[in-house]
Amino acid sequence: MTLVNKYAGTCAACKGLVPAEAGTRAKVDGVGAWQTYHHECAPAWEPRPQGRPEGEGGAVVAPVPPQRGAHDGWHRRRLAGFDTETTGRDPKSVRIVSAALVASDGTSKTFLIDPGVEIPAEATAIHGITTEYAREHGAPPRETLDAIADALAAELRAGTPLVVFNAPYDLTLLEAELARHQLAPLAARAPVAPVIDPLVIDRQMDKFRKGARTLEAQCRFYGVTITRAHDAAADALAALNLAQVIGASYAAVGTLDAVRLHEAQARWKAEQEADRAAYRERRGETPYVEPEWPTRPLATSA
Repeated sequence: MTLVNKYAGTCAACKGLVPAEAGTRAKVDGVGAWQTYHHECAPAWEPRPQGRPEGEGGAVVAPVPPQRGAHDGWHRRRLAGFDTETTGRDPKSVRIVSAALVASDGTSKTFLIDPGVEIPAEATAIHGITTEYAREHGAPPRETLDAIADALAAELRAGTPLVVFNAPYDLTLLEAELARHQLAPLAARAPVAPVIDPLVIDRQMDKFRKGARTLEAQCRFYGVTITRAHDAAADALAALNLAQVIGASYAAVGTLDAVRLHEAQARWKAEQEADRAAYRERRGETPYVEPEWPTRPLATSA
């Protein structure tokens, strides 16, 4: 079941702004909590006729991911996946509660923060971390955020591609937190490149596939196991594994130098935002474009 969103909100798939009455409110598979989506990000499903196998009687046949190739590329080398869990959705105002940096060689770093503010119940319902647990077990934010930024900068300075699913959310969030605590930004510690964003790449390589493009949805599509959704370490590892599979699935992507791929994703993201703005305009909605990739300017509203 879907409805038009009465109030402005954040897209549950891409984390972009959805203006009031310009998107969709939906329950995935008809169950769970209502979520706000852009029209083009909303989950798409069609009930199958009773007693008929998939593909018969007009039922929708599920799309099939491309076959993985044997080509060499960045997806066969060391990668580091990064993810955060937070107090909310707006990357410029919420706080980081947990974070993880997981490398393809099996090394990992995890961080639990006492954000110094109440963790809303709706955020706890997603990642399971309560205010009380964070206060008892979490570290102070300033020193922990500094350590997170140093860990990411070390990987980037070493030339390790940083895998971040929907990078403008997590990386903008980190930069906002560093600014809030008067710490050096990540961009001042290392060039924020190369970044690999499976969301941007998947949208570019499979533009017309219907349905949600969340991390969980993409993992299902590409056959990637995600053990504990909305756990920072599990999501970071899932994003890393997803990037490896996407690199293996599309030779044009996997064989591209990681720095060139970073540059390509910036162009692709700009094209995707322009296409989305044109789509909204055709629907009579107010078009807008989310600025920049892999981080958003802090001076611009999310």
